[in-house]
Amino acid sequence: MIKKAILIISLFGLYFNSFSQNDISKWQLRAQNTEIIRDQWGIPHVYGKTDADAVFGLVYAQCEDDFNRVEVNFINAMGRMAEVEGINLLYNDFRMKLYIDEEVLKSEYQNSPDWLKELMNAWAAGINYFLHTHPEVKPKLLTKFEPWMALAFSEGSIGGDIETISTNQLKAFYGKEMLSDLVLEERDWDTEPRGSNGFAIAPKLSKSGNALFLINPHTSFYFRPEIHMVSEEGLNAYGAVTWGQFFIYQGFNEYNGWMHTSSKADAIDHFALTVENRKGKYHYQFGKMWLPLTEKEIKLKYKEGDQIKEHSITAYYSHHGPVIREENGKWIAIALMVERQKALIQSFSRTKTKNHREFKATMALKTNSSNNTVYADKDGNIVYYHGNFIPERDPKFDWRNTVDGSNPATDWKGLHEVDEMLLIENPENGWIQNCNSDPFTAAGPFSPKRESFPAYMAWDVENARGLNAVRVLTGKKDFTLESLIATAYDPKLMAFEPLIPSLEQAYGKLPETDPRKGNLKKPMEVLSDWDRNTGVSSVGTSLAVLWGNQLLMEARDMDRPWDVYVFDFLAKETSDNMKITAFEKAVDKLTEDFGTWNTPWGEINRFQRVTNDIQGRYDDNLPSLPIGYNSSLWGSLAAYGSRAYPNTKKWYGNVGNSFVAVVEFGPKVKAKSLLAGGQSGNPFSPHFVDQAERYSRGEFKDVSFYREDVLKNARKRYRPGVRE
Repeated sequence: MIKKAILIISLFGLYFNSFSQNDISKWQLRAQNTEIIRDQWGIPHVYGKTDADAVFGLVYAQCEDDFNRVEVNFINAMGRMAEVEGINLLYNDFRMKLYIDEEVLKSEYQNSPDWLKELMNAWAAGINYFLHTHPEVKPKLLTKFEPWMALAFSEGSIGGDIETISTNQLKAFYGKEMLSDLVLEERDWDTEPRGSNGFAIAPKLSKSGNALFLINPHTSFYFRPEIHMVSEEGLNAYGAVTWGQFFIYQGFNEYNGWMHTSSKADAIDHFALTVENRKGKYHYQFGKMWLPLTEKEIKLKYKEGDQIKEHSITAYYSHHGPVIREENGKWIAIALMVERQKALIQSFSRTKTKNHREFKATMALKTNSSNNTVYADKDGNIVYYHGNFIPERDPKFDWRNTVDGSNPATDWKGLHEVDEMLLIENPENGWIQNCNSDPFTAAGPFSPKRESFPAYMAWDVENARGLNAVRVLTGKKDFTLESLIATAYDPKLMAFEPLIPSLEQAYGKLPETDPRKGNLKKPMEVLSDWDRNTGVSSVGTSLAVLWGNQLLMEARDMDRPWDVYVFDFLAKETSDNMKITAFEKAVDKLTEDFGTWNTPWGEINRFQRVTNDIQGRYDDNLPSLPIGYNSSLWGSLAAYGSRAYPNTKKWYGNVGNSFVAVVEFGPKVKAKSLLAGGQSGNPFSPHFVDQAERYSRGEFKDVSFYREDVLKNARKRYRPGVRE
């Protein structure tokens, strides 16, 4: 299936594109209509005459802050990472190119509405003008951006649907003729990030009588910067933008706010195909017919030494989608959303909506496929959408698993309309929460009922964050921005509510003659007295987290029903010996790494930013800050996913709370925000870590949203292309 290498190019023969004088003149004219104002935190506030001017300035400012992340996102989106990183990423690229075809993107660009085409033109112009005016910046690969490239990455989610496809399974199916010894690293879907938190508070529960909103995505740190874009065409949006994209992904305008949380609303299906080779061409059974599989040659380049080599892979497509693996003699095809242009329209259009009716109209485009949406507005509406792209299916099939693709009854039957999905509008309790958890608790007792919906609409089960969110929101009133922050940073680790009593029971059963009884006595007393709150000075937190991790390892081979709360399962189904063994290992690990088991959490759990490498590097000998927050796994609403690295004993965070904001929608919008580290990716910038200490304390900064406030806090005003 893989054809022999057909192209070898010397890397030294690559050269940077020079831009035409005509292009440069157009960019300079565009720059005259665009102003960037950097505030005291380095946040860019971009003002343009038109939306396209704002897009031009927005992406230019992103490139100033971190061109590397802008470029890498689009190298990855277009399936070209192996050209930079080598053959290990060949099948990552192949996975992307199953869906991303340069000629198709060009056609979609040409067929886009004029207003969208203008935005894509401005997007490419902004990046190219940055490269033209910053010749010291050397791209890894993309020396010139074309407008159609914007369609390669049009939704903004971290990961997305395509990354659910296993690269090792792709290699096993398509790479039998060569590269058989190549071992590929898969994304570990059981590690952080574990999603996001969104809270919406109705006016009746706020002290001011205005709706309040929490935006709390849990992404890898520095995945999204904070930014503000304004135009004279009605655009005024503030929030987090995924590097390289031209729309605010999580944020707000003066009318409403939108927050996305990862969803298990079923947007992806796998179909088992019965395949035969008939007269030299593969066919698959569909009812009584045998349909030919579409064959497509996909060309992939990869770096080897100082050369670029090329492979060609023949991919196979059914009407369900591409074939991605073989299983029990069947070829497995995958169906997922492929609506790039519509997704880009939805992503940008929602940032200009002025009320819920307009926002709901953007949701009707149904391309926010991997996400739920929490919403609030100045009219007092609070709303929750569970999923957005949900195919209609025959409910008699088990859609959690692979279905029979030869049975026409398994075909998708169109998409569910928004009002058919799990939708919560203005619940009587006055609050909405979603923490990637059971949507049937999103509004407490006023949540929708599970039996009212097909099972495939919500495979989500409860998690510790969801339980904590319901706990901290229930019965509260007179919310302010400050009390909403305090609620969102509640330190309770709900996962240990069922776990620790089960360990206490197991410990209590140990005979007095068992040496573990005495060895574990003091740490057991500390854990029993622990209030379940994570914190810098808490030894109980250290014991609990290391024990919990060890218990998960002990139980890794146990079969757990998918719809059972994991910590109830661990408490009830792991044996007493497993619990004690895990605790003993945790105590030994603390003693080995830190000299004593009696180690406060803040000495273990640290924040450090010393490099802007996309895969961070950490060093115990360099300065770092203590962090009291914890993994979202254990129910920490303020999520901080940390771990030790091969060269460290201390644990360093790299995912979790990154951009966080709270918003009040009144006659004038008020907001506070916080970034992990800082806005700039330049280690020599004053804004590389200027928010780090605030971050460690959960101390939010005031957002400058209105121009008078922006000017009051301005530290630098300039037009794109102007260099100091």
